[in-house]
Amino acid sequence: MAIDGTWKIAMETPLGTREASLQLQASGGALTGKMSGEAGSTDIYDGSVSGNQGSFKVDITQPMPLTLEFSVTADGDALSGSVKLGMFGNAPVTGARA
Repeated sequence: MAIDGTWKIAMETPLGTREASLQLQASGGALTGKMSGEAGSTDIYDGSVSGNQGSFKVDITQPMPLTLEFSVTADGDALSGSVKLGMFGNAPVTGARA
């Protein structure tokens, strides 16, 4: 699948740019993987994939407890989309295959 692999992403949040690494694996319509960043590594959940589009959630604890809800599209070695930052609204996400 086009979305499989390791991605280096940047999220433009109200607290500035946050960088992370995503490891994504599609199987049928399911999407699994991990997100790693400055606060450690956590599994993604509620992941789904359709073609080159994926959505998933990640729970973080830093800088505060929050569920991040991603909606991304892979286009070759580029990833783009948005992430819902709980009550803080949406932020753009960009990335490149690592």
